[in-house]
Amino acid sequence: MSIEEIAARHGFSADAGRAAYAALQAGGFSQAQFSHPELGGMGQWMSGGMMMIGDMFNDNLKWRVGGLLSELSQHREPQPAMAPQQGSWGFAQSGNWWPAELGSPASSGSQNDMAYAWFPASRRLLLRLSGDVFAFDTGDLSIYGVQQQQGSGMSSIVLNTSNGPMNLLGLNHA
Repeated sequence: MSIEEIAARHGFSADAGRAAYAALQAGGFSQAQFSHPELGGMGQWMSGGMMMIGDMFNDNLKWRVGGLLSELSQHREPQPAMAPQQGSWGFAQSGNWWPAELGSPASSGSQNDMAYAWFPASRRLLLRLSGDVFAFDTGDLSIYGVQQQQGSGMSSIVLNTSNGPMNLLGLNHA
C-alpha cells in the first residue's frame, strides 16, 4: 500500500501523507516532528503513545493523525538511489546532517537552531548548533532527549540521560 493510500484511508491528502512520512523518516520511524495544516499544524508523535498537535482540543483530528503516523511508521517506501553528498566534515553523508557511516540515530530531534542525534553503538552525540556540528563522547550514557534552556550556546543545553539531567558541557568532545 502506498503512502498516498494510507493517508487517504485516514482522511488526509497525499501531500499530508508525504509530510508525515518525511517527518517519520527524519525521526527514525519511532518519532516525528511535523508542521502541516491538515495534521493540526505543528506537532510531535512518538511510537510509545505521545501525541501533540497544534489544534490541541480537536481530539478527532489527534486520533486520526496518531493513526496515520502509527501506520506509516510500519511502512517503508523504497527510496530512490541518490549520489552521496559531501557533508560539512568532508565525507559522504546520508542526506541527513550527520555522517552516513554512523547509521541511524537511536534518538534525534531539533529545537530552534539546535539539532541532535545520538548514536549509542559509536558512543557519539552529535549536536548541530547554528549550522556548526560538534561531536561528543557519551561513554555508557543512554540519552533520552536534549533540551535547549533559556540562553544561547552549548551552556544552555541539557541532556536527559540514564543518570538524570546533565549539562552538555559534562561530556568530552570526541
